[in-house]
Amino acid sequence: MKIYEVPCLGDNYAYLIIDETTKEAAVVDPVEPQKIVNTAKQHDVLLKLVLTTHHHWDHAGGNEKLKQLVPGIKVYGGSIDNVKGCTDKVENGDKISLGANVNILSLHTPCHTKGHISYYVTSKEGEDPAVFTGDTLFVAGCGKFFEGTAEQMHESLCVTLGSLPKPTRVYCGHEYTVKNLQFALTVEPNNVKIQQKLSWANQQRQAGLPTIPSTIEEEWGTNPFMRADLPELQEKVGQNSAVEALGEIRRMKDSWRG
Repeated sequence: MKIYEVPCLGDNYAYLIIDETTKEAAVVDPVEPQKIVNTAKQHDVLLKLVLTTHHHWDHAGGNEKLKQLVPGIKVYGGSIDNVKGCTDKVENGDKISLGANVNILSLHTPCHTKGHISYYVTSKEGEDPAVFTGDTLFVAGCGKFFEGTAEQMHESLCVTLGSLPKPTRVYCGHEYTVKNLQFALTVEPNNVKIQQKLSWANQQRQAGLPTIPSTIEEEWGTNPFMRADLPELQEKVGQNSAVEALGEIRRMKDSWRG
């Protein structure tokens, strides 16, 4: 399995997932369809599937056009998310296969939108799995609660995604990492892992390079929204439970002007 990020719009990421045996590919959130087709040609692969994380235009807005450019392509999206151009609706636990060796598991991760899907992708033994988290889990952050609650975001981040194997590579929907880590430091000023990752992320961005992927293990160490599970963090933000702490940290982030 090979994964290539395709920067789109201002700060979005689409992704090409390639089964190397068959040269078949899936694309996550192809908001700039022509760019995706060109990238597929560069890698000499056949586009078979679209994996849409959620219905917002900067993720699903290219689906219809891509269907015109690649006749017969299947477009997957959450069953209750009203995804543009969707041909195949998925629910939590649904499995999709790509080529000979790539397996995709749909995970319902609601809150940002009520039908948001993250896609957990595995290949041959010995390869670290990957998860495409759209706007639910960002590197050191999480999406705004447009259609859900702190309870749902806690379940999505700390239970559904947080229970994936620690080496799982995290590919999110936007390049927000530097700002997210700057905010994370306001919550935990003495967290050395956050300090180190911010320094690294700044270097990456100055060199014009992406800050993805992260890993589930790194997120447990640096993401304040997942770390809301820790009693010491709950105390720090004046709350008594993980859900309340996560909600409070989201409120802090929404009013933060870093």
